[in-house]
Amino acid sequence: MALKKVQFLSGFNKQLTETQAEGQWVDGDNVRFRYGSPEKIGGWSQLGENKLTGAARAMHHIVNSSGIKFSIIGTNRILYAYSGGVFYDIHPIRATTTLTSAFSTTNGSATVTITFATSHSLSVGDIILLDNFTAITNSNYSASDFDDKKFMVASVPTAETITITMSSNETGSGATTSGGIRVQSYYSVGPAEQLPGFGYGLGQWSGTAANPQTSTLNGALGDNAFGTGGSGTDITLASTVGFPTTGTNFIQVGTEEISYTGVSGSNLTGITRAVRGTTRAAHSDGATVTNSSDFVAWGEAASGDLVIDPGLWSIDNFGNKIIALIHNGQVFEWDGDANNATSTRATIISGAPTASRDMIVSTPDRHLVFFGTETTIGTPSTQDQMFIRFSDQENINSYTPTATNTAGTQRLADGSRIMGAVRGRDAIYVWTDTALFTMRFIGPPFTFGFAQVGTNCGLIGQNAAIEVDGAAYWFSENGFFKYAGALQSLPCLVEDFVFDDLNTTANQLINAGLNNLFGEINWFYCSSGSTVVDRVVTYNYFESSPERPIWTTGTLDRTTWQDSAVFGLPHATDYDASSNASYDVVGNTEGCTIYYEHEKGTDQVTATATTAITSNIQSGDFDIAQGGDGEFFAKIRRFIPDFLSQTGNTQITLNLRNFPNNSEASSPLGPFTITSTTEKVDTRARARAVSLKVANTAAQQSWKLGGFRLDIQPDGRR
Repeated sequence: MALKKVQFLSGFNKQLTETQAEGQWVDGDNVRFRYGSPEKIGGWSQLGENKLTGAARAMHHIVNSSGIKFSIIGTNRILYAYSGGVFYDIHPIRATTTLTSAFSTTNGSATVTITFATSHSLSVGDIILLDNFTAITNSNYSASDFDDKKFMVASVPTAETITITMSSNETGSGATTSGGIRVQSYYSVGPAEQLPGFGYGLGQWSGTAANPQTSTLNGALGDNAFGTGGSGTDITLASTVGFPTTGTNFIQVGTEEISYTGVSGSNLTGITRAVRGTTRAAHSDGATVTNSSDFVAWGEAASGDLVIDPGLWSIDNFGNKIIALIHNGQVFEWDGDANNATSTRATIISGAPTASRDMIVSTPDRHLVFFGTETTIGTPSTQDQMFIRFSDQENINSYTPTATNTAGTQRLADGSRIMGAVRGRDAIYVWTDTALFTMRFIGPPFTFGFAQVGTNCGLIGQNAAIEVDGAAYWFSENGFFKYAGALQSLPCLVEDFVFDDLNTTANQLINAGLNNLFGEINWFYCSSGSTVVDRVVTYNYFESSPERPIWTTGTLDRTTWQDSAVFGLPHATDYDASSNASYDVVGNTEGCTIYYEHEKGTDQVTATATTAITSNIQSGDFDIAQGGDGEFFAKIRRFIPDFLSQTGNTQITLNLRNFPNNSEASSPLGPFTITSTTEKVDTRARARAVSLKVANTAAQQSWKLGGFRLDIQPDGRR
């Protein structure tokens, strides 16, 4: 008998079969490579005790002049400032209206109707803040149930009315009159997910669905907020087979769109009536129900580009002022130096464009730059997807070029729309959907010089690029790229897996995050069966070489990520579409975000629980003679594990295979529990090829693999 040392190259290789990938790792989850060896990634802990409303889509860290650290987090509904373990609502107010006797309720219903004197311009999902409420009659609700509370608009029956949903039903006879109330409307950001477009020629009007699964109602739906049978939040169908089961999904009954968050038997659970701008209506038992989660334009393929962008932000700082732009909307400022900063709201920047795709602060020259913006300031209808406008130097309120200022404009030529921009060491990198440009400050009279430095390398989504040490890295529809003075295509040994796994209609949800503690660039994306971020692909620029690029994949699902520069450890957000337990919005239906600090401990720690972070890594097949042809069977009698470090126990499994196209044997060797004192594991098996899997499944476990030796000997050709 002989001990054979088994060697593996760093990184995953998913471009080969498991037999071809001898001496390589082919799969895993929640692992990284450091100094050539695989190890479990670090844990994460929740920051703050509360869950934020909606899906976080942007994050920016600053330190003000007093040394106070802030994290600015923009969800698809609310702009928050985090400091000292507390979240502060700093979202700008769009309109303020004072109403009298505007509330009405109905016994047995949690719906409250608010009537405005004129058109309110609100949409389903918008946030309103109520205060200065005096009284409500014939109701179990009191003024304290409304005063100084935020609500999500549940439906818009008319241009003058909205409904909100309370946390409990009306038990009184029903209010018909009320006292005065002030309604403050938040600026709308957008949907939590990237949605198919609706309107004439889209969706419910002559639209098609990628998965047009249909069923029928098993029970009638009333003209109310409830499910079948006139109560609850479930809709019963004749069958739910084929309807999407994860994330927030949508059905169409007649002309009404209804969202749901789960499936239980024949029931769609967690429903919200009259979404996507539709109107609630009554529907009879047996009415047709259609899956509308994947509507696309009439006559277009399911992979088409006619989608509604999610609610995105662009956030940067101009000194100690936070600049926050709503994607395709307006731009706001918030003073982090103000004495009462956390009790004040962001306000609109006067004189600035009112419709832009993206924004960035150019430093050190201090210009505010807008991308995909208006050709005529203040007229959103003139928004040009390829147009750039920048402010006068040191003046974020001045954008009209003159002979005595540095304001100006530029239109890019290659592409159909600007996708995003990132500030680099000596230039701003600007991507269209097809090309890369550099934007450099050169001073008057032109202010900035523009140069196209790449073609057929466009950015896949607004947040899919990042700059590291003078180099830009990005995710394109044509692969992964790097620019450091010259355009480079990044060799990627997991590329086919990622692009086969990618939901290409959710490209705007892709976000890049730098973890410089370990030299990692993470791209978080939606897998092909998901409308929410649920996967990550990671490039390790520390460990990579031209001969061996180091890539991994996994299930870490983060909607935003900020490096450790300000807070010492990376911060990130996790969106849960199925949980509406927002701490600050009554009637939330947009899901919630948890804010985490990473690289802490071994587990996931939230405000309510500690759970294990499971990790694993699996090798390709190897045989009796590494590099051989698999001709000989082998006897395996024992193996000797070797861990550079280990916390708790680790599981090792040896999977067996006789032919490349065979499935792995139904009875693998293991899993064997390895402790810090395990010297060897005796076993007995016979196979042509063996693969190794290392894993942990319990809390307070971590590992870093060293070498691995196997007691293996030939056992004939049969």
